[in-house]
Amino acid sequence: MRIQWPLIAAATVLSAGTCALAQQPAPPPEQKDHVAAVKESLKNSMVTLRQYEWVETTAVSMKGEEKSRTQNRCVYGAEGKVVKTPLVSAPAGDSKSPRGVRGKVVANKKEEISDSMKEAIALVKQYVPPDPARLQAAKDAGRVTLNPPDAQGNMTMVVKDYLKTGDSLTIALNAATDRLGGIKVATFTDKAKDAVNLNVTMGAFPDGTVYAGTIGLEVKAQNMTVAIDNSGYQKVRS
Repeated sequence: MRIQWPLIAAATVLSAGTCALAQQPAPPPEQKDHVAAVKESLKNSMVTLRQYEWVETTAVSMKGEEKSRTQNRCVYGAEGKVVKTPLVSAPAGDSKSPRGVRGKVVANKKEEISDSMKEAIALVKQYVPPDPARLQAAKDAGRVTLNPPDAQGNMTMVVKDYLKTGDSLTIALNAATDRLGGIKVATFTDKAKDAVNLNVTMGAFPDGTVYAGTIGLEVKAQNMTVAIDNSGYQKVRS
């Protein structure tokens, strides 16, 4: 029997090639879109939080000395903006005075603060909470970096030029659930160009709604720190 060596050789090569292809690892599945998940979480949380009221306590310190402390009842108005009403809890021993977020509206301890302070404080609401539309714009422009998760499954999303050229916004989240854990911002004031750092710890409701629990703001050039605490969340009474 004549052996068709060219055919056998060709078949061998083809078989080897097929085995090589079969042994190649399958392409990895499409990576999870963490930006989309974070955007969805922020949008849903904003909708839910409109049903709540809470207490915002803001303390401004200069060179380690507290210069101003205010406490406001916060609630979303009809136009979707937060409406703040100054308040303090009822004095001790006054059982007839209302307490909590519906406490008596009075003047808090307050001192005049500089324009630089006011500008720095105003920056907070431009970064916290992050705007889903800005996150999408940054992603489309290639300005979002996702760092791989650590052993605990926590990762960070870094957004460059989020609001201003040269600033950065870093979101800490869980890689599996995409729940936000915290936010860090490096930015600067427009007038004095003073560096401003924000450090936000996120709080969460059992249903997954997230909110800015505590906010720490630092302006080193002014030796100024601002501490904001949001607490006492409860459904708005109709």
